[in-house]
Amino acid sequence: MTVVLAAVCRDGVVLGSDSQITDKGRGMTYPAEKLHPLGDLAAWGGSGARSVLTDVERCFNENSAAILEAPDIGHALQERVLPILRHHYDTFIPDVPGDEGGGTPAAYVMAAGWRGGEPWILEITPSGMIGHYADIGFHAIGSGAPMAQQAGSLLSHFHLAERSLRFGCAAVLRVLQALDLTSASVGKPFSLCRIDEQGAHHLSQEEIEEVSQVVRRWEEAEQAVIADIFD
Repeated sequence: MTVVLAAVCRDGVVLGSDSQITDKGRGMTYPAEKLHPLGDLAAWGGSGARSVLTDVERCFNENSAAILEAPDIGHALQERVLPILRHHYDTFIPDVPGDEGGGTPAAYVMAAGWRGGEPWILEITPSGMIGHYADIGFHAIGSGAPMAQQAGSLLSHFHLAERSLRFGCAAVLRVLQALDLTSASVGKPFSLCRIDEQGAHHLSQEEIEEVSQVVRRWEEAEQAVIADIFD
């Protein structure tokens, strides 16, 4: 199961992902990085066919400047992703003897950044459609997306869009940790990237552990408040 999610804060955007790849055809899972740089100012993640996402990563690495400088970033992303999708759809062999249900060439791509003092979160679906989610403030892709959306809704009373990136990192990590508890195919190590007007910063595992400690303090504070009110 894959989950990649993005959340808007008052001063930037946070992206997070798990690291487990599920290969249904072979009945196995393995770790892989799902968050990638999009130049120095944005980041992206993907869900679905690894062959498609590998080509997308190569294309984005070669064209990040043109994408981020385009008047319409959504159209610039779409312009690069669609030919890759069409190529894999055209060359896909669906009926392989002995490998029924081995997967499809479908893939979702989500990118996010901060430009002109405003956040942007964009998704390119397997059909090539562009989704805009900055105004919603939270979005997720992957087979774990429904659970991530539910977890995000349960945190909505904290008004994430009104809080800092530091809080946003903790909230996104808390969602990932909740999915780790409820789904065997969502797992560590987790990845986090925070983006503001200065650019994108992919957190190291040491920095993610520091955020995890903040989450533990947050949870302990909630328990203390609950005990004070109800016990």
